[in-house]
Amino acid sequence: MPHTIYCWRCKADRPMLTAAEWELIRPHLESHLEQFKRYCREHTSGPAEAVATGFSSEALALYEALTDFKETKPLALYHHCLDLFGPQCPQCGNHLRTPQARFCAMCSYERPIGVEAAGGSEA
Repeated sequence: MPHTIYCWRCKADRPMLTAAEWELIRPHLESHLEQFKRYCREHTSGPAEAVATGFSSEALALYEALTDFKETKPLALYHHCLDLFGPQCPQCGNHLRTPQARFCAMCSYERPIGVEAAGGSEA
């Protein structure tokens, strides 16, 4: 079952990928990113037009298969990785924005000095 947490970039709850799931999706994103860049150069178009051509449709389909969530923005997958987030805030329950974060951006809880995150996969 996917681990859903609040994504501060999307400003909504989103299912996050584990490191193993990310490794399944990453090659699809990287190969299509090169195709995306090439399309933009050759057609002098913007990102919206290139995305409409199906950029990273395989990565989006795989993300949906893994999480049961239909993401429409392929670049969002780059930050839907659980390891990018810090531990859960003991005060408000949201995850810290990064494993190194010293305070919670949602409630301003300050992490005690000397307490290191064990990784973003904490529940």
